[in-house]
Amino acid sequence: MSATAFCILAVTVLRMVDETVHESREPRSRQALATYFRRIAAALGRGEPVPVDDAGTVTVDPPAEQAVDVELEREGDAVHFELEMEWPEAEGEIDADADASKADFELYEDTAGKWRWRLTHVNGNIIADGGEGYSDKRDAKAGIESVQRNAAGAHVVDADEEAPGDGGSNATFELFRDAAEKHRWRLTHDNGNIIADSGQGYASKQKAEQGLESVKSNAVGAAVHESSPDDATAE
Repeated sequence: MSATAFCILAVTVLRMVDETVHESREPRSRQALATYFRRIAAALGRGEPVPVDDAGTVTVDPPAEQAVDVELEREGDAVHFELEMEWPEAEGEIDADADASKADFELYEDTAGKWRWRLTHVNGNIIADGGEGYSDKRDAKAGIESVQRNAAGAHVVDADEEAPGDGGSNATFELFRDAAEKHRWRLTHDNGNIIADSGQGYASKQKAEQGLESVKSNAVGAAVHESSPDDATAE
């Protein structure tokens, strides 16, 4: 069979009357596709608005039941695999100006002159940090970007387990106990670097899991703000 399947995703097109609310088309790896659809599945399972774009700035809250069309076709040397959901506009809700995240990344310089970041929830809790200081601010920014790319789709395993080979992202959340028997998590890139950690210990594994799930949900769309040395509190 000579047909070639191109890994290009035409992301959901939402229509109200004749208006296209959002449309995007871009190459994606199998891992990136798995991450994207996993975010959709998780939101549907929880009964929450579904993120349409990667940053979560466009969301749709579909009704309990919809008409779903699945189409697989060949066109020349390309293969098209399309998934479409449809329902009456009055039965669902679209937010084209959604809050991308309930958290913000704060980029700051500590008292030792190192650049650090932390992810702070709107409730004031620090839900993740970089775990180390960087001499170059650009390296700290690169760390934030790596977390934004990888957190949502990362597998979650206990520290002595292997991550599943399929799906996921280029990083894995590892749950472990520290020397004080507190439960913690770290987000480890495939290259071995720890790109984020919980920053604190939890009394139960469940609380640690809740913390990393908050990072999964909020990192991708979180805004990045730079604090002055007077505003930042050294870690």
